[in-house]
Amino acid sequence: MEDALSFQFTHPLYNVMIYENSAAKTFAECPIKMGIFMTNQSWDIWYIIESGDHDNLFKAEKYVLGNFCFLRIRTKGGNSATLNREVKDHYMLTVNAIERYTGAETQTQVKVQVLDTNDLRPLFSPTTYSFFVPENSAIRTSVGRVFATDADTGTNGEYYFSFKEWTDMFSIHPTSGVITLTGKLDYSEVALYEIDVLAVDRGLKLYGSSSSSSTAKLKVHVLQANEHAPVITAVPLTPWNATSDPTYAYVTVEDADEGHNGEIASLSIVAGDPLQQFKAFRTNPGSKEYKIKAIKDVEWEGYRFGCNLTLQAKDRGNPPKFSSAIVVRVRSPGEYTETPTFEKSVYRVTLSEFAPPHSPVVMVKTVQKHSKINYLLQFKMQQHENPFVINPNTGLITTVAPVKAESVSQYEFDVVTSDRRAVAKVVVSISDVNNNAPVFQKSNYEASIAEHVPIGTSVLTVSATDKDDGENGYVTYSIVNVNKQPFVVDYFTGVISTAEDLDYETMKRKFSLKIRASDWGSPFRREAETVVSITLTNLNDNKPHFENIDCDVTVPRSLGVGEQIIVVSAIDADDLGIVQYRIDSGNNMNLFELDSSSGVLTLKKSLSDGNAAKQSFHRLQITASDGEISSNPMFLNLTVVSAFKHVRSKCAETGVLRTLAGMLLFGSKRHSQKEAEDEFADIHSVNHHTPRFIESTPTVIEVKEDLPVGTSVALLRAADSDSGFNGKLLFVISGGDFDSCFMIESDTGWLKVFQPLDRETTDDYTLNITVYDLGSPQKSSSHMVNVKILDVNDNSPEFLQLEYSVDIREDTAMATDIIQLEAKDKDLGVNGMTLDFETRQVYNLTAKAKDRGKLKPLSSSCFIHVEIEDVNENLYRPSFPFFVDWGAVSEDAPAGTSVLKVTAHDEDSGRDGEVRYSIRGGSGLGVFTIDEDSGIIRTQEILDRETSNHYWLTIYATDQGIVPLSSFVEVYIEVQDVNDNAPLTSEPLYYSSVSENSPKDVSVIQIQAFDLDTKSSDNLSYKITSGNPQGFFVINTQTGLVTTTSRKLDREKQAEHLLEITVSDDGSPSKSTVVRVIVSVLDENDNSPQFLEKSFKIKLVERTEAVEWEPIYRVIAYDRDESPSSDISYTIEEGEEHGKFFIDPTTGFVYSKEVFSAGEYHILTIKASDSGRPSKSSICRLHIEWIPKPKLAKQPLAFEEIPLSFSVMENDPVAHMVGVISAQPLESPVWFKIKGKDLKLYNQP
Repeated sequence: MEDALSFQFTHPLYNVMIYENSAAKTFAECPIKMGIFMTNQSWDIWYIIESGDHDNLFKAEKYVLGNFCFLRIRTKGGNSATLNREVKDHYMLTVNAIERYTGAETQTQVKVQVLDTNDLRPLFSPTTYSFFVPENSAIRTSVGRVFATDADTGTNGEYYFSFKEWTDMFSIHPTSGVITLTGKLDYSEVALYEIDVLAVDRGLKLYGSSSSSSTAKLKVHVLQANEHAPVITAVPLTPWNATSDPTYAYVTVEDADEGHNGEIASLSIVAGDPLQQFKAFRTNPGSKEYKIKAIKDVEWEGYRFGCNLTLQAKDRGNPPKFSSAIVVRVRSPGEYTETPTFEKSVYRVTLSEFAPPHSPVVMVKTVQKHSKINYLLQFKMQQHENPFVINPNTGLITTVAPVKAESVSQYEFDVVTSDRRAVAKVVVSISDVNNNAPVFQKSNYEASIAEHVPIGTSVLTVSATDKDDGENGYVTYSIVNVNKQPFVVDYFTGVISTAEDLDYETMKRKFSLKIRASDWGSPFRREAETVVSITLTNLNDNKPHFENIDCDVTVPRSLGVGEQIIVVSAIDADDLGIVQYRIDSGNNMNLFELDSSSGVLTLKKSLSDGNAAKQSFHRLQITASDGEISSNPMFLNLTVVSAFKHVRSKCAETGVLRTLAGMLLFGSKRHSQKEAEDEFADIHSVNHHTPRFIESTPTVIEVKEDLPVGTSVALLRAADSDSGFNGKLLFVISGGDFDSCFMIESDTGWLKVFQPLDRETTDDYTLNITVYDLGSPQKSSSHMVNVKILDVNDNSPEFLQLEYSVDIREDTAMATDIIQLEAKDKDLGVNGMTLDFETRQVYNLTAKAKDRGKLKPLSSSCFIHVEIEDVNENLYRPSFPFFVDWGAVSEDAPAGTSVLKVTAHDEDSGRDGEVRYSIRGGSGLGVFTIDEDSGIIRTQEILDRETSNHYWLTIYATDQGIVPLSSFVEVYIEVQDVNDNAPLTSEPLYYSSVSENSPKDVSVIQIQAFDLDTKSSDNLSYKITSGNPQGFFVINTQTGLVTTTSRKLDREKQAEHLLEITVSDDGSPSKSTVVRVIVSVLDENDNSPQFLEKSFKIKLVERTEAVEWEPIYRVIAYDRDESPSSDISYTIEEGEEHGKFFIDPTTGFVYSKEVFSAGEYHILTIKASDSGRPSKSSICRLHIEWIPKPKLAKQPLAFEEIPLSFSVMENDPVAHMVGVISAQPLESPVWFKIKGKDLKLYNQP
């Protein structure tokens, strides 16, 4: 039993760790010992993974060391799957342990935590940021914050932020991403800063892509300070001669002030228009945008190259502020300027209703490629929402919402350039597809029909409509019940009619038809279902049938009037309706009576009287009717006899009951048939599943910037477990393609190049690919694809300046820096490479200086020695050769004794490969020390094997890297025994009891002792060395069992015995210990109660009148036995025959209420009995003498001392004298009486 209780794991749950992508047969690490302590060294334990390993990745193994059976979890070999933390970061395994010989089982759970390896890079979310900063912001002002995430964990998931190119205006915190202002902003110099922000993986890239960073676009908009003066921005335009009302310039006036002071009062032409031919007009009331227009026909003679108009704006401040004057050149229409034109004047496209949001529609472009040209949409149809947007930079028009042909079949809108000089029309026709399912007019239908109507009778008509056009909206009907139904539905009209004869008695009473409406659309049909409930009504179409016919009945002539002769019974299959019975013939003498409801035939008149006595045979014809239809008649042949006293009958069975029961059973079975609800559900109409990208879908792809347009770069695949439209998938790019450089084939998922790529413009795209199904409701999933644009050498280096010039003195010393030239190349290459300590630690450079001497240039060289400092790249952690180790040491070994040495190896070099050892856990923590350099384990104190015969240590090996790595090993140390302990008893003091008068060899107590020394624990001896002078007890020297001897114990003489027992081992010299045993002698009822006296004599004053019962005396007896045997009860055995006295059985008080005269004398015999089994008793006699009432004393009585105080011990025996009370004077007899609550405790003489 103890083995079964101890056969259990050390913990109900273990947490173990293993790295993702681990090789086969790699063991998971557990920071604590995982397994079972072997309290029985004969155990043979096996471990089995019971559940939780659905992917068949792991195997359980055992390893036994000392008193512990380790459970080890490792990855399987062969072709098993690889661990991937990003797919699943933990497994909960249930492990069973089975003991081979006893069959004992126990169970634990092992949580396998899959640790991260740095196989993913950080990603920005979002990838573009825009912040607005006032230009007068103080230095160190926080501008904003960028955010990135890395699916890796720990150090692998950490990253640093930095700017791709250095700037003195801003800084970024490397870990928080907070951007801080470090320079003075000037809106007039730079209004917008565009910065590339890098998120660089902090961990080491051991797997996956070689790139460990991602880029986000940061735009910092400088807000103009509150300078209280308007600012004019003008864009000159070149009008054409054909324009009737040309605009010569667009002017924008901005004022940084807020409120009224920031409003523009006017924009005036203050110079350059001597003929006053031009004026500034607001585009809208309150607007800050103006158009420069002519107010009359412009005379361009003398102004061939236009006019220089000077503009000045005034705000509404008080006093008003004037802007700086600006000059705008107004060109004449005769000056040639190329007007932008679109590639097409009308773009006509057809868009399917299936197109999900973000679907590309068409790309519009101008023939002229101009960086300042942007595109805008102008919608003419305002009666509905317009589901289109345009990329203002690229001209790509996409959808933002689903389109429905039944709502709008065609959209028309314009695309204009930002300068309003070019316009094109876009016509989008929406092609109708099968995107609507039929809809029934009702969610359910109900009807009823009578049984046995002609086949083909119409029951009701169902109707459904479909909003689609053509065959997509053409609806047909069908019944889709799994079980065959006695109805059909017209394929085209929806009319439901009967298909077979309906019988109420043999069929179901209610039918539930599943009617499906299907359109004729493609590539899949859309369908809907409704429920039609048809109730079958009953007709009276069956006549009653008798259960028995042709009955021969023998009736005694002596049968009494009113007595039953026979019961006839008929059954009607129509709903088991009520049947009425009648006698059609044969009852001419009116001798018989038939109950019309029950069918009971009784005798109405005596068969012995009159004519009835002369007739001995009667033939009755009986018919049953349900009110409408009558049965075939049955006949009763009645023979009257005198020989019998009882009616006898014999009939022929018709079997109608069995037939009807069969019909009802068949109908019940058909009625109880249930449709399998899930089987006829429309698998095409319910969109159960969400599309999902398959695991092999790429997340990072690399594309060269010179790939031709139309090149396929990646295939994105997804799956949907639904069928039909619910499983039809469409792909779109829903985000991240801000340059419209990519497109995805909606049906196939092929990602292609749509526009020429330029790495120098954008080197990284994070595309959000969304896959939609065509179900209702539509479901979708998204997948992020990081597209890295690889560089090709398509840019030449460029100097920061086209020409450099420097003057120096002719006596300038050698080695003086003259000028620093700098050139930049937008391409990537050697200039972008970083130094790598592991690739090369030392560079030896030669620098050469050369003068410009005309005859013979002179030169000099020097050598530069460059050493690369290592940064943390601590690749490997220390590793022990095995996960456990063991050693042994004697318990009397002095402190500092070497036990064993552990060694771990680290493959890194330098400090990353230096290993230090430490003890961090185990039962031996604080008992042993370890040399941190050598790994030698030593004792720290004197050991005691009896306290602990073994120790476990958890030893950690840690390297000295900047980010240190470590591993651990479990060490088992056995403590070898030395004989240094005296025996110990299981209890420091033993208590026992034994009944008095016990016979010889009664067991009293078993002394249990043990010796912590292994060699002496089985050779102990026991001896009573004190407390047994009379020899009441004896002890077995080998077992320690104490028993009684032939000497009889008497509790009344000695209630307790204190024995001292010495336990000795067989060591040399012998060691011993003494333990005390207190033996209580239990009471037996071997003593009778004892009165204080055998005879009591009292004198009482005569009583002249009767009173209430009152005590006159108290007798007391005591018993030397213990309770409950000592509980005493009192009775009066003799002397109270006339009922003048009675005694309280508990207290011993004697009561009386009678009249007693002086001279009367009574003798009461009182018996005291104990509660023992059997009971013991004794008697005493109470002599009562009644005396005349004495005369009153001359002086009143008074106590000699008031108050009185007595002391009593709680263990004082009964009849112990407590104190003496006296009163004065004593010239006449005095009686004392106790009054109060202590009446039962004390007695007065």
